[in-house]
Amino acid sequence: MDRIGAMKAFSTVVAEGSFTQAADRLNTSPQLVSKYVAQLEAHLGVRLLNRTTRKVSLTEAGHQYAQNVKQLLDHIDDVEHQIGAMQTQTSGQLRISAPVSFAIQHLSFMLAEFHKTYPEVVVDLQLNDRKVDIVQEGFDIALRIGQLKSSSLVGKFIAPIKLVLCAAPHYLEQHGTPQHPRELAEHKRLFYSYMENDGSELMQYWLKNSDAHSKQPMLSNNGDVLVKAAIAGLGIALQPTFIAHEALKSGQLIQILKEYSPPPIGLYAVYAHRKLLPRKIRAFLDFSDNYFGNPPYWDV
Repeated sequence: MDRIGAMKAFSTVVAEGSFTQAADRLNTSPQLVSKYVAQLEAHLGVRLLNRTTRKVSLTEAGHQYAQNVKQLLDHIDDVEHQIGAMQTQTSGQLRISAPVSFAIQHLSFMLAEFHKTYPEVVVDLQLNDRKVDIVQEGFDIALRIGQLKSSSLVGKFIAPIKLVLCAAPHYLEQHGTPQHPRELAEHKRLFYSYMENDGSELMQYWLKNSDAHSKQPMLSNNGDVLVKAAIAGLGIALQPTFIAHEALKSGQLIQILKEYSPPPIGLYAVYAHRKLLPRKIRAFLDFSDNYFGNPPYWDV
């Protein structure tokens, strides 16, 4: 039995005073309206309406049920209206997961401008470098850096991300400057926990024997920490320019093995569904389109 349909049929009969008028309002037949009400009475095990050839009247149980059903149907209409409004109004809470370093250095101004454009959207920004489960953890969007792999999720490219090998001048003066990626094995390397192997020659040598920690003084899940450690002379870091750009411009770090640089990866906005996308998500995706530039401003 379609319980909601049966409730609507019953409530309409009560409002109109007859099965015929209720059928006209619902754009259906009196027989189907009568069938719905009969199914509802059978389900409840109680008579709701007294029927005569001239009129329809409520039983005592029908009076009580009619009041509750009207409140319930009104509530359902309100819920459907609110859900529909999500598709037509740019408002509500927008939950975003983003990488820690990128968010701290580059998202604040973007989100401030986004709020000026869409003041009814409240952003809940959660910082985490691990790949969150968007659906299970209740995120609307996850910003991810890397090569986007095939999955059930949808990804929108936002900006290219360059990776550079860099070290402090005094480290290179003391330990020498590598001329080929194979020489990296003889240097102190500062490893990022979530680094992915892109298959490039440099990456193959960079990750070689990465589990042997005799020459690896630091492993961290945060790129800012590794860049600062490199500035302090602790070793060589492989980090994105959106973190290292200021140190490179100031001369605190020097890029090495430029000709072996791995191909750029990407910053992506990842979300669960392409169809019936809420306007708050669509607004963020459109707003982020080319926001950082191509090349992005930190590489200019």
